Amino acid sequence: MNGVVIVAAGTGSRMKMDINKQFIKLNDKEIIAYTIEKFYENKNIQDIVVVIKEEEFEFFKSQIISKYGFENIKIAFGGNERQDSVYNGLKALDEKCKIVLIHDGARPFVSEEIIANSITEAINNKAVVVGVSVKDTIKVVDSDNNIVETPDRSKLWAVQTPQTFVYQVLLKSYEDAFKDNFYGTDDAMLVERIGYKVKIIQGSYNNIKITTQEDLNIGTQILKVQNY
Repeated sequence: MNGVVIVAAGTGSRMKMDINKQFIKLNDKEIIAYTIEKFYENKNIQDIVVVIKEEEFEFFKSQIISKYGFENIKIAFGGNERQDSVYNGLKALDEKCKIVLIHDGARPFVSEEIIANSITEAINNKAVVVGVSVKDTIKVVDSDNNIVETPDRSKLWAVQTPQTFVYQVLLKSYEDAFKDNFYGTDDAMLVERIGYKVKIIQGSYNNIKITTQEDLNIGTQILKVQNY
């Protein structure tokens, strides 16, 4: 059994709108609805958990679950940090789940190919993330904004989601992190911390996370290309 935890409990402060960015509409459909649909219709996914804010439960049920006819979607509530939210989602998955994908609710353009490749690589390697090579030169700066290093761009990737793991490996990494009061910036970091190598595979430049107003415009253009 393969499961996915879709994380949609953030505040979305960079969007500067009075609505959770997950519920903003692109072409009259909420971002989170597109995201759920990608996994709901995927034959490789048997268990779906969506992590939301507890205060948005009724809205989510009526305006997303019921409105679009999603069935057997599990709901977990977010915590103080993303790491807390993902852990709540992990605990809600079916105990028979072998492979788990962690995906951003605001990343609605993940493809069927990316999902399939992620599952295959996780079966073979236990831990995998998707990403794309960075297009721009990256500078490391100090506290005074002076450049101190220019990393080799050929070795730099921008990491996306899904991040995909053998369920028991990811669960152990979370339990060890909480035991040590350690908070990482993504799931792969926690798995790396307990000694596993994480493979990175090709994602897509269309697999954007909608974070700012500019991203809404890009998302609308992607929908046009994909004939939504």
